[in-house]
Amino acid sequence: MSEPELGKADREFFDEYIYPRLGADRDDVRLQPQHGVDFGVADVGGQALAMATDPVFIVPAAGFERAAWFAFHILFSDVAVSGLDPAYLSVDFNLPPEITDEQFETVWETFDQEAAELGASIVTGHTGRYAGCNYPMVGGATTVATGDFDDLVTPDGARPGDRVIVTKGPAIEATGLLSVHFDSLMDGEVPADEIQAAKDRFYDMSPIQEAMVASAAGPVTAMHDATEGGVYGGLFEMARSADVGFEIERDRIPVQPGVEAACDFFDIDPWISISEGTLLATVDPDGASDVLSALKSEGIPAADAGRVVEGSGLTVDGQAVDHPGKDPYWAAFEEYMGKLQAQDD
Repeated sequence: MSEPELGKADREFFDEYIYPRLGADRDDVRLQPQHGVDFGVADVGGQALAMATDPVFIVPAAGFERAAWFAFHILFSDVAVSGLDPAYLSVDFNLPPEITDEQFETVWETFDQEAAELGASIVTGHTGRYAGCNYPMVGGATTVATGDFDDLVTPDGARPGDRVIVTKGPAIEATGLLSVHFDSLMDGEVPADEIQAAKDRFYDMSPIQEAMVASAAGPVTAMHDATEGGVYGGLFEMARSADVGFEIERDRIPVQPGVEAACDFFDIDPWISISEGTLLATVDPDGASDVLSALKSEGIPAADAGRVVEGSGLTVDGQAVDHPGKDPYWAAFEEYMGKLQAQDD
């Protein structure tokens, strides 16, 4: 039997073990779980409730305030791409025994501040320290966004003729997390200004602002966060969900400072590496310029990277690109964690 792979379950695992078993068949469930889709939707009294669940991901090496900021934004990013307003958070903390009260206070204060800024309330949860719980996965949470069904942006909404807009570019999360966590290993191997540029990507790791800006600015037909599998994986998932084809010109997509240097150092392909913070959106061609202008006015790098066509799958620069499947970030993280521990010893 082969060793189980780290990271999010692939489509084959999802289809075999998860999708056939979804409990009761309720008429008010409008969008069920699908592989590569960010959220589900229920109809409650005629209002759309978009819901998503993710691990609470805390990386102490980033500092607890910064780590909590990222953890919070991971949680709300999936419902942000619904185009609805973030509203509620339910969070479970299964904390490692070594976390101090002061460290948890920093985490919780950050969650409170970020939720208040979004207009979201923390409505329930659970908190405890338990043997066997370790960083970075220290619990889980469910987020909810609410609004009118007319404002809901569904993951399968891309239509032939739509333009494909990409913000920020590839490997934002891979670059931000790996460089912050392993900067001491990069020191002397990567120029200092490139290391700093890579570490500066940390606060790019949220797509919430651009999702809200884009959906308010124009006729957005679908949105997706480029998480595991990166930009290529996210674009492929959007095309598959809508049963259409995406034709992309890679050189049109922005690449942020520090990304190439970090990905070269960690030997990962930036285009298939996790990129929390990169928003992928399809937009009616009549409104694409409005969306790009709105993003630019907020200082968010973005580009029209291509178009939606009849057919299926993802084409980049005229070449068919399959879903990458395994994200190289996880193997790189595990490898360099071992090197860091060896350095400390």
